[in-house]
Amino acid sequence: MTKSICCADLFPGCEFAAKADTEEALLTLAAEHAASVHGVTELTDEIVAKVKSAIRDNETQRSGC
Repeated sequence: MTKSICCADLFPGCEFAAKADTEEALLTLAAEHAASVHGVTELTDEIVAKVKSAIRDNETQRSGC
């Protein structure tokens, strides 16, 4: 099942959204975005946990992301 993430769930106002077939692939996309746009270069356990909590199964993703 496809996974998705809306950056706005973590950084209000950010319009970035990503989809991937696996959580690992989605985390890679999110990390690349966080580094290039938000300047987040150190992925602490706390940050990874927050990002993982924002991941949705594609069918449960809210609209407007």
